[in-house]
Formats: sequence, C-alpha cells, structure tokens
Amino acid sequence: MTDTLITKFVWGEMEVTIGNQVNRFKDCKIWPAGAREWDWQETGTSHNPGIQPADIEDILTHEIEAFVLGRGMLEDLAVSLETEELLRERKIEYYIEKTDKAVELFNELSQKGVRVGGVFHSTC
Repeated sequence: MTDTLITKFVWGEMEVTIGNQVNRFKDCKIWPAGAREWDWQETGTSHNPGIQPADIEDILTHEIEAFVLGRGMLEDLAVSLETEELLRERKIEYYIEKTDKAVELFNELSQKGVRVGGVFHSTC
C-alpha cells in the first residue's frame, strides 16, 4: 500500500503526500492511497450540524479500519450524531479532534499500517 501522509498543515492549507505525489487542499478527504478536496457544497455541509454521513460515505468504500474527523483549528465544525452512528454501525474506530491533533493522529495511524480515512477542516 502507498503511504498517505499529511505533510503540511497550516491555517487554510493542507498538503497530502501519497507516495511521491504532493497534493494541496484547503479542506480535504483522505483514504489509503488517495485524497481530494472536501467541497462542503457537495453535501450542503455547514459548521452546524457539521460533518454529515454523506461527507464520509465515499471514504468508507475504501475498507477503512479507523476514521479521523478534524473539526477545525478552533473546533467550530460539529459532527452530527448520525455520522457517529454510521461509524459505530460499521464498527469503525473513530476520533473527533481539533484539526492539528487530528493530523497527528491520522499520520500516526497511517504509519502503523492502519487503513485510516479522514476529513479535515483547515480553518475555524
């Protein structure tokens, strides 16, 4: 499996390195050997009620064992109860963290060989 790591994180910018390929995003979705921009308009996401099941369902198709949800630098992005329920139903270990902590956790799990996915909000 190709290593997928978040190699840079600052307010409003994330850098995800997959093997030798570097990708830059504002907010992003990540899974083993893949990443893409997280466009909130696709699912009507807003700070409240926050991350919806529709925001993570595409990532779950990648046989995820653990999931990291980054709530932003100020933790202004909520996580809906339905999202947590979906992860519990699928028996996927999940973590809800301030994004800087979520980045560290994602990288740690990825480096251990865990099939980890995540969504990360890089600002508020």
